Amino acid sequence: MKALILIAKLAIAFVWLVLLINIVHPFPGVAAMALYIMTAFLFMMHGLQMLIFIGAFGDKINMSGWEKWSILIFGIFALLDIRRNHMM
Repeated sequence: MKALILIAKLAIAFVWLVLLINIVHPFPGVAAMALYIMTAFLFMMHGLQMLIFIGAFGDKINMSGWEKWSILIFGIFALLDIRRNHMM
């Protein structure tokens, strides 16, 4: 399970890399606009996950600052990692 979570985190990190490259150096045509929309959507969804999780479990689990911010970056895969480290 640990290896699968790591592979998934690497895949999400690659997605973020592509999305950030698009911001710095936009891809041609309508691809740039689609990637801008995906960037905003991914940021909002992971931000919502972070707020909900910290709101529900922030006082019950002693998480490091990196673990809190990793939810914003990796989403559900960070939550699975936090669950494995703190709740099992």
